[in-house]
Amino acid sequence: MKLSEIKSKLKALDTIAFQLPNGTLVPRHFHVTEVGKITKDFIDCGGTVRHEAVVNFQLWEANDYDHRLHPEKLLKIIELSQNILDIDDLEIEVEYQGDTIGKYNLDFDGNNFLLTTKQTNCLAKDNCGIPTEKPRIRLSDLQKKSACCEPSSGCC
Repeated sequence: MKLSEIKSKLKALDTIAFQLPNGTLVPRHFHVTEVGKITKDFIDCGGTVRHEAVVNFQLWEANDYDHRLHPEKLLKIIELSQNILDIDDLEIEVEYQGDTIGKYNLDFDGNNFLLTTKQTNCLAKDNCGIPTEKPRIRLSDLQKKSACCEPSSGCC
């Protein structure tokens, strides 16, 4: 989800809820402790220099059980961050504390913001010799090449 999308959705909501990948909701007394821009400059395993930038939201919960973040307040925090940090309409990454800090993508189901899992990936599959799709092999070709189990093959 991009920043423009969450801003649009926040304008139509009365309350905010974030749902973890396992279906449980982040406790209602969460805080958004950070809205920022994270940039990452790196070289992939194929030697290509890459640059990534995301908007980062950090969700945190404390013992402040009476706290409720309202959509208009989060919208103001986002707009302030955009203006001061010169943040473009980037994809959003959400950090949330589990056993360790988890990083999630963000989606929306019409009611809740969904924290969706992120996966690692090889960005240079063509340079590493990793096929982009599983090779297809005909069983008839395998049977022609392998005669080890024929009665006269001597394998038994």
